[in-house]
Amino acid sequence: MAEKPLPDAIDLSHHISEISKRRGESPLKGLQRWMGQPDIIMMAGGMPNPDYFPFAKLSAEGLVPESFPVKGSTKTSALSWFWNLFSSQRPEKTVPVSVSKYPEHSGDLNLATLLQYGQAKGGPQLQAILKEYTQKVLRPAYGNWINLIHVGNTCGYSTAFQTFVNPGEGVIVTEWTYPSALASLIPYEVNIVPIGQDSEQGMSAVALRELLEGWDSEARGFPRPRLIYTVPIGQNPTGATMGLERKKEIYAIAVEFDLLIVEDDPYYILQHGPYVPKADRTRLSAATDSDEEFLNTLEPSYLRIDYQGRVIRIDTFSKTIAPGCRMGWFTVNPLFAERLERQTETTTQGPSGFAQAMVTALLLEWGYEGYIRWLRGLRLQYAQRRDNFIDLVGEGFDLRASLASSDARSYQRGSVVYYAYPKSTVWTEKWSRGDSSNPFFSFVPSTSGMFLWIRVHFEDHPSFASRGYKYLEEKLFIALGDNKLLIGPGFYFAAKEATDDTPGDGHFRISYSDADYETMKKAVEIMSRTFSQFFKELQ
Repeated sequence: MAEKPLPDAIDLSHHISEISKRRGESPLKGLQRWMGQPDIIMMAGGMPNPDYFPFAKLSAEGLVPESFPVKGSTKTSALSWFWNLFSSQRPEKTVPVSVSKYPEHSGDLNLATLLQYGQAKGGPQLQAILKEYTQKVLRPAYGNWINLIHVGNTCGYSTAFQTFVNPGEGVIVTEWTYPSALASLIPYEVNIVPIGQDSEQGMSAVALRELLEGWDSEARGFPRPRLIYTVPIGQNPTGATMGLERKKEIYAIAVEFDLLIVEDDPYYILQHGPYVPKADRTRLSAATDSDEEFLNTLEPSYLRIDYQGRVIRIDTFSKTIAPGCRMGWFTVNPLFAERLERQTETTTQGPSGFAQAMVTALLLEWGYEGYIRWLRGLRLQYAQRRDNFIDLVGEGFDLRASLASSDARSYQRGSVVYYAYPKSTVWTEKWSRGDSSNPFFSFVPSTSGMFLWIRVHFEDHPSFASRGYKYLEEKLFIALGDNKLLIGPGFYFAAKEATDDTPGDGHFRISYSDADYETMKKAVEIMSRTFSQFFKELQ
């Protein structure tokens, strides 16, 4: 029996911003619709002759999709890293990829096209790759979706904000969020509207409903927001992973209150699962036997439940290929795709032809199955890095886990929280309140992404009441930097600008994505020494 066809997206044209409504088709870009016709004589555009492009062929050695394992090791963390280091000395298995200036066969990838002025939507070969991935991995719940390439997710959300938000309006975000996204809104005088979140799943549906139901436009000075910006997987900076049920709750609210959702999802594949302490760990990551089983372990995109076309999905190759290629793509309804394309064709246009050539050639060589195999290996690599870093924190501090109590900070409430106490070897004078020593910091282990988000327990510090958390956070940030460790201070990620008088907690975002085992170990040693010295000096 044939599957029931999916519905088309509904008319959401009232969400288009005023500036986007005024964007017409670029006159010269409008000629592109005829350029693919084989018998057309093209003398309207000012395109350089490809004979004069000084590249006859681009060639590279790409890694094979099986370069990284998909099954975790049973070795201890340190030995696993040693083994990986030893193994990495062996020659990498590669596959040659190349793109010639002119096609040998009709439809071949070629530099004459890719290095020429082109359409903002990307070449047909890349479009076919993105379509297959979207159909098989993201699985939108409506039928007439469109993929449109962009120059990385920074370009993606900036373009989306300008297309769907007017100056003076508001955008809903989590209380801790990606600062570059906020920075892109500020010049347009857009109001940032933060709401609560939790450590395990990110944005709170309860907080979202309370905000919208209680909205007072007169008191706020601007109308109720029409757009949510969210990083649902590997929430930046907390590393939370939003599950399907939470997404359903938020999507239902979006339908009820007529909201759009900008789903910025660069860490989608890097879903690690819960952290398991080394003593209880039998393997670093559960392996799956097939691509389909692997994909079924991933929390789905908002697209999976988006039957109306409300989601502006933003994907990127930055975390799966390389950030320097500056390539990603939207998945949106046709109306939104047309408006986004109108903006990109007069601004960024598409990604560099060189990047498109190499990335597309590699993905064509791998094929869909090869790309999924590559992604499976990447996920395990970053899960191992997460596990190893937290293991090392447990060696540098006295790490104790417990279920957060009802009086815990709101975003940690109900989660298993790890509290980092001073080790006796580095703490000779008790920092205490009463008879029991207090933790330096605490955290809920990330379940996706590249970061560990820690809360520093400044509220137990004698100087907290008089100086505030931002002052202490900045002082500790400088102390760590002076000791040659640079991590992200929490106030960078605060949706509401913090001052010395702002009540709250100190935080830091620590990246475990790039450092090797020995570097991580050294970083934890610096943290241990610096935290101990810092809390003693400021008493």
